[in-house]
Amino acid sequence: MYFRFLILALTISGAANAAKVDVLVRAADGRPVADAVVMVDMPHRAAGAIRFPWPYAMNQQNIAFVPHVLIVPVGASVTFPNLDKVRHHVYSFSKAKKFELKLYGQDQTRAVVFDKPGVIAIGCNIHDTMSGFILAVDTPHAAKTDATGHAILDVPAGTATLDVWHPSIRAVGNMISAPIAITAAGFARTIPIG
Repeated sequence: MYFRFLILALTISGAANAAKVDVLVRAADGRPVADAVVMVDMPHRAAGAIRFPWPYAMNQQNIAFVPHVLIVPVGASVTFPNLDKVRHHVYSFSKAKKFELKLYGQDQTRAVVFDKPGVIAIGCNIHDTMSGFILAVDTPHAAKTDATGHAILDVPAGTATLDVWHPSIRAVGNMISAPIAITAAGFARTIPIG
């Protein structure tokens, strides 16, 4: 699957040097791409811990990982609650984090700390159809696209790199990157990939 993405600064936030950036990710055929991870990496960023407003949990529910894609900051502890009536055996052989959570049953939870940035593909050793992804990121500017292909980020003005990851992107690491410049006036740009 090939992608193109459109970057729009839709509104200016309260600060004169920041903008809300709306990134639209679409496949080459024009369909929106859900669960793409959009990251803006600034060369200079404020010190302090990175926190996201969603839970750092990868549920096992209806023989699937929910959510299918989870963004967490580097150093986060992610829980793996089993909400199914069957047992699961969660694992990853990914370079960013190798781990194994041996068989455990309904209403039991395990946790793993993700101490390096990167993409972690996860699976279940019992249910081959189960797959999911955790992205451990070292930027506070990260979001997933929704069903319409949109992700909205609050980003300070300045030069940056925009990264878009999705398992179907045909590029090294399933990621495409482009330099961007964000001003208080915003910008609109289409970057074809493929």
